[in-house]
Amino acid sequence: MSDYHAVLVYDGECPFCSAAASALRRLKGIGAIAWEDESAQNFLRAQFGETPFAMVFVDRDEQQVWVGREAARELCERAGMPTLVQDVVGDNYESLADAIRTVAGLDDNPDPYHGTIPLAERAESEFEELAANAWNTTEALQ
Repeated sequence: MSDYHAVLVYDGECPFCSAAASALRRLKGIGAIAWEDESAQNFLRAQFGETPFAMVFVDRDEQQVWVGREAARELCERAGMPTLVQDVVGDNYESLADAIRTVAGLDDNPDPYHGTIPLAERAESEFEELAANAWNTTEALQ
């Protein structure tokens, strides 16, 4: 059984996503995994019926999945950032991601998936593999 109760699935090539993941450094029980990882793909397919290219944060204990701007807001909240920062990041998620991806020279844009949804039963059965393949955000993102 993994030490992680929550996992962030993010695009490791995107500086915006990497910055969001690095905000989790102080939090225990949260891992991170690249979107491209096979276990991330399996989880996404089980949760959504497809593999949306989006920032996804899943918490097995809370039985919730946050996607896109809501994932960014949730990460800011858990990292203890002020509400103003949470709102700015959430409200400007697409424009921030587009600008950063353009500057970084990345072509793929995130899929327009946003919101908070219950963890699907099919996806919950994939969570353990997802968590087992995730890495500790404290160590991996320094």
